[in-house]
Amino acid sequence: MTTTAPKNAQAYTADSIQVLEGLEAVRRRPGMYIGSTDQRGLHHLIYEIVDNAVDEAMAGFCDHIDILIEADGHVRVQDNGRGIPVGKNTKTGLSGVETVLTVLHAGGKFGGGAYKVSGGLHGVGASVVNALSEELQVEVHQDGGVFRQSFKLGVPQDQLTKVPKTSVQDTGTIIRFLPDSTMFETLDYDYDVLAQRFREMAYLTRGVFLRFTDLRGDGNEKSFYFDSGIEAFVRQINRTRQPLHPDPIYVAFDGEDAAVEVALQYNSTFGEVVHSFANAINTIDGGSHVTGFRTALTRVLNDYARKAKILKDTDANLTGDDVREGLAAVISVKLSEPQFEGQTKTRLGNPEVKGLVESAVGTALTQYLEENPAVGRRIMDKALTASRAREAARKARDLVQRKGVLEGSNLPGKLADCSENDPEQCELYIVEGESAGGSAKGARDRRIQAVLGLRGKILNVEKSRLDKMLENEQVRNIITALGTGFGAEYNSAKLRYHKVVIMTDADVDGAHIRTLLLTFFYRFMPMLIEEGHMFIAQPPLFSITRGRNTQWLFNEKALADYQAEHGEKGYSMQRYKGLGEMNAEQLWETTMNPANRVLLRAEVHDAQQADELFTMLMGDEVPPRKRFITTHALEATLDV
Repeated sequence: MTTTAPKNAQAYTADSIQVLEGLEAVRRRPGMYIGSTDQRGLHHLIYEIVDNAVDEAMAGFCDHIDILIEADGHVRVQDNGRGIPVGKNTKTGLSGVETVLTVLHAGGKFGGGAYKVSGGLHGVGASVVNALSEELQVEVHQDGGVFRQSFKLGVPQDQLTKVPKTSVQDTGTIIRFLPDSTMFETLDYDYDVLAQRFREMAYLTRGVFLRFTDLRGDGNEKSFYFDSGIEAFVRQINRTRQPLHPDPIYVAFDGEDAAVEVALQYNSTFGEVVHSFANAINTIDGGSHVTGFRTALTRVLNDYARKAKILKDTDANLTGDDVREGLAAVISVKLSEPQFEGQTKTRLGNPEVKGLVESAVGTALTQYLEENPAVGRRIMDKALTASRAREAARKARDLVQRKGVLEGSNLPGKLADCSENDPEQCELYIVEGESAGGSAKGARDRRIQAVLGLRGKILNVEKSRLDKMLENEQVRNIITALGTGFGAEYNSAKLRYHKVVIMTDADVDGAHIRTLLLTFFYRFMPMLIEEGHMFIAQPPLFSITRGRNTQWLFNEKALADYQAEHGEKGYSMQRYKGLGEMNAEQLWETTMNPANRVLLRAEVHDAQQADELFTMLMGDEVPPRKRFITTHALEATLDV
């Protein structure tokens, strides 16, 4: 049997294999090096350069870092470290500066003795930034001189040249770059997101002064300096909560190849907030250092409870969930050879770190509890209460499961399901109110759109334990409809709708219900948000009718713009304070028709900031909420 190749087929030979030279690989596949080409990838360029300056600080050679976003979008990062070496690299034949900025996997962090610990272990950070920048200039202050070189799209435009010294700075590096607009979806930096990252860096590198200035718009400037390091970080986390003990418990261990720092403090809430870092890099997906910390915490508190006779011989051990309820902690490890998963470094993989952290935390925490029995008792009371609530929640869950509610086999009566079986095609609209639910059920595309009507306001889960939450019919209906389970049992593969849309009235009550729902999803189904399935519907606030034509306006600004253009006469205007005021045809056309509607995707850009905001707005502590409202009162729009 013979086969004939298509006429337009190209021969596959050895010459078909492409070898990407220099930094061409970065420009061809930027996502492999910076994660994405959206705003997060744009921010990652700044992080890579600032991380290098922080490495100098961790090595003990830098105590001042300046980050500046210029009015035209250039970014300038300056430190007073040792400066990138300017001498010739014998292997590349290039200067140290040009080697670092043009050769992938080149740097002083591969165990050559320049750094004991560092965040930039792959040696691609600075060169990737260079490759993805329209222009980049580097200036090194070293050996009493100043050395400069310029690049475009990663390509040197001149040689490293010594120029007359005009500043008083003795040593350090200044890198100024402009991201390539053809590579990124946006060149709009988010000042608050960047400032939060630099604040974290200052917490983790005590004694280092970081200043962040943004000259765009009205201009912003923030400076960060923390003598107490991660202890101040924990106090910051708990500032909207009520601590169970006045000072964080601090653990420090400094070994030959690694150092461990942990600070923890319990509070009166039901959640857990743990931030982990390796060499000042935020390991948002955890890793071996987090595992070691959790193992030590559970073991030590169980041993303490047994020794103090708080737990009887017949009592079961406290679980990890029990001992972490109301916990705020920061874990920071610094290693000579960290093993990160991927260039974006979201998880630490070093297996030996687990034992190191477990030993350090176990020893220090045991000693602390023995020396501070009153604090130990408060922590144990908190854990025991959590244990009893967990058992009550288990019984409530078992009861619900026996009724088939959480299995998805018995969908709630308030759910008007769709006929499509492919979850990727299906949408669930969560709607508050009988009239709004009726309009939505009449408006929807029954093939792909399901509607779950809620009666009144959902429970505020921020103030409720798990057992009370499961007793709430509205919460159970949501869990049942989605089919994923919740908390640790959440299973993305069982999600019945890949678009979950919160649709509430465009008034104060609607905003409150939307916040209650987002609180539930953020606390018990965070993966729904992280995986991009959570949306907010944008129903119109006004309709403008001129003759037979109707135009929909979604906010006060749109109305003001319309009136400025057309005046205030010659048309009729209607304000819609509730979804139920629109008939099914109007609701479909404005809010549910995929061809016309506006949906906002719910995203979490900063987990710490989101956690603090939910705690402040929905938690028990009134003073932080009052301060927030007072601070932002002038930004609010009065709805009458």
